[in-house]
Amino acid sequence: MTSPLTALYSELIFDHDKHPQNAGLRDPFDAEVHHVNPTCGDEITLRIRLSEDGRRVEDLPYEAQGCAMSRASASIMTDLFIGRTREEIEEISAHMDEAMHSRGRIAGDEDVLGDGVALTGASKFPGRVKCVLMAWKAYQAALADALTARKDTENDR
Repeated sequence: MTSPLTALYSELIFDHDKHPQNAGLRDPFDAEVHHVNPTCGDEITLRIRLSEDGRRVEDLPYEAQGCAMSRASASIMTDLFIGRTREEIEEISAHMDEAMHSRGRIAGDEDVLGDGVALTGASKFPGRVKCVLMAWKAYQAALADALTARKDTENDR
């Protein structure tokens, strides 16, 4: 028997998979990364656009292919991150990483993770952790590339 909370989380994942937020690559962007999970074939191309001062994420458009869990995770993550500061995102990411590596011992804080808490149930299945975290790792790589590009541009001046 499925608990009401599990059913709600399943519905959130299904909804983000079928009606993804921020899907579709857009310009302008500061960096673009492409990540592939070779074990299952999930793929994501993620672009990042930062505010002029580099402190806030203004846009995170993406294209994702693969399982419903990885596509829903990309949708949820971008919805959570757009408009937030890098420091806020770092806190959210740390909570998600901790929950996803807990093997089900940590449910995640809904006040911090929002809809992302629906993904943490996958932490009980080690093979699914990479599906959930692929978009989150792509964000970290895109942010690093964007900051490096800005630093290089500043050094060229």
